[in-house]
Amino acid sequence: SGHLPPEGEGEDVSILSDRPLFVVEADEYDTAFFDKRSKFVHYRPLVAILNNLEFDHADIFPDVAAIQRQFHHLVRTVPGRGRLIVNGEDKHLAEVLAMGCWTPVERFGFDHSLEWSARLINADGSVFAVLHRGTEVATVEWSLLGRHNVLNGLAALAAAHAVGVDVASVAPALAGFHSVKRRMEVIGQAQGVTIYDDFAHHPTAIHTTLEGLRAKVGDARIVVAMEPRSNSMRLGAHSQALAPSLDIADAVVFLARPELPWDAAKVINAVRGDAQAVADTEALLVKLGDVARAGDHVVFMSNGGFDGAPRRFLAQLQGG
Repeated sequence: SGHLPPEGEGEDVSILSDRPLFVVEADEYDTAFFDKRSKFVHYRPLVAILNNLEFDHADIFPDVAAIQRQFHHLVRTVPGRGRLIVNGEDKHLAEVLAMGCWTPVERFGFDHSLEWSARLINADGSVFAVLHRGTEVATVEWSLLGRHNVLNGLAALAAAHAVGVDVASVAPALAGFHSVKRRMEVIGQAQGVTIYDDFAHHPTAIHTTLEGLRAKVGDARIVVAMEPRSNSMRLGAHSQALAPSLDIADAVVFLARPELPWDAAKVINAVRGDAQAVADTEALLVKLGDVARAGDHVVFMSNGGFDGAPRRFLAQLQGG
């Protein structure tokens, strides 16, 4: 049976080697058509951040258990002298570790009993305190929003600490981090409407993203233009969770293309706010023009190109 190291084992001993460090993001999607193992099993990391584990990639995996097996393969590739930085709030990850783990584990989250924790100073996540074993060691002020991004930043700092970096000295660097494209990227403003382009395509990510925006904008209206574009979305794997994930939005315009193999009307009817479905991008832009008004925040959500809709809508408002 596997040994699960207690939280905090290894104390503050750095695992930094004399070799250059390389940082890579990898997920559980398959490697290639001829290699159905998850990509991340090939990297053999010294430090691995296990951020979250939910059902996704329905075109590859039949259920959560199949994804957990791949995560356990990853866990077994991390050497005993390495470190696992694990989201302490994720029950699926806890189950993975219970399958057997031979590497020191440090957990992170909002619970101050965890090895690494965060305390929100601003409700939108733009300012938060970093605690190590219950002691505040740094404060982060940055441009990112949402609980999920706070966890991302916390995990990155924990991983840096594992290889010998002083958290207090490196935390200010996050102020200059502006994330990648299409992560609540502000496309522009016109007629008092702020337009965002966001890659969120999983219900959990949709909810936490909108939650962070709500904390920032207060009572201002949030309008979501949603395209179910990922393989899992199109297959209907997330159809039951999609409507609740949009609860924070005041209005939703849903791009339900005719080829969608599941009943989008059920999702539309279950959305708490005003929700409407259209069949193509042109109709979506027309509908948004009717719905949006000064002071609104319009968020385009899709992991595809969305036919250039965010910038087309901005141009539509600028020309109006």
